[in-house]
Amino acid sequence: MQTHVVPVGFDYDRLIAPLVREQLTVDRVILLEGAVGSQANVEYSQRISEKLEQDFRNLLGAETERVSVVDVYDYDAAFEQAFALIEDELDADPEGEVWVNIASMPRTVSFAFATAAHSMMVERPEDRDRIHTYYTAPEKYLETELAEELRASADLLEAVADGGLGDGIDGADLEERLTAARDLLSEFDERGTTIGAKRIGGSHIVELPVASFSNVKPFEELILFTLGEHGEFESVSELASALADDLNEEYTDSFRSKVTYTVDKLGPGGKGYVEREEHGKSYRTRLSRIGELWVRAHHQDGN
Repeated sequence: MQTHVVPVGFDYDRLIAPLVREQLTVDRVILLEGAVGSQANVEYSQRISEKLEQDFRNLLGAETERVSVVDVYDYDAAFEQAFALIEDELDADPEGEVWVNIASMPRTVSFAFATAAHSMMVERPEDRDRIHTYYTAPEKYLETELAEELRASADLLEAVADGGLGDGIDGADLEERLTAARDLLSEFDERGTTIGAKRIGGSHIVELPVASFSNVKPFEELILFTLGEHGEFESVSELASALADDLNEEYTDSFRSKVTYTVDKLGPGGKGYVEREEHGKSYRTRLSRIGELWVRAHHQDGN
């Protein structure tokens, strides 16, 4: 089965046209929906999703499902949702493939799904050929055309205002529309199609981590889950002691060395799942951002 995961934003053509033009097999489509911006934006996006659902069925004969993304600006939750969704689709059909379109929706969702797909390829190298992440560029952007049309309308309104008013035209209303059009054009020319920077999770920057290029071995998993449970250890020795207690093993020099060696492999010079901060003769040890995401995506497996 060929499953396509499609985050829906304000695009239509580049979510379905490439599949039609490339004559790709599309058996199943998962349309991801989320609230973005004003109520008018939400309603517009929902109409796009409804049209896509209908056309994927009618044009490509695909089974369709609409799935909600609760918060399109919560990168961690989107990553977790993406990882579980892709994993479920792969497990449902050992011969099937999953295609992830990242051309639409807010960048947090697109990058979360791209990173989750990448992480899945790393963890399941035998399935790497079954996972595809792709982007489709538009032939043109409508924003500039809309601005030009608005500019022409403003010129027309200005000409009407200068040349006198016909019957039934309110001069105050005309002046108000002219002012609004000029202000909108000025804002568009100065700031582009987006305005401001939204604070998310205490920061204006949502940092996107890079996934490791290696899979995680069983003892490495234990260390990651332990760090995920406790948050941070003041030293590797403290981490080793906690692991020994959890495993009912004797805390020996050999065991501590094994933990130290494994943490080194998981650290910045290795797989990048663990951060180490030097203080005195010890190293505070905690999960990196991608390590936190890994634990979050695998917490059910860990249980």
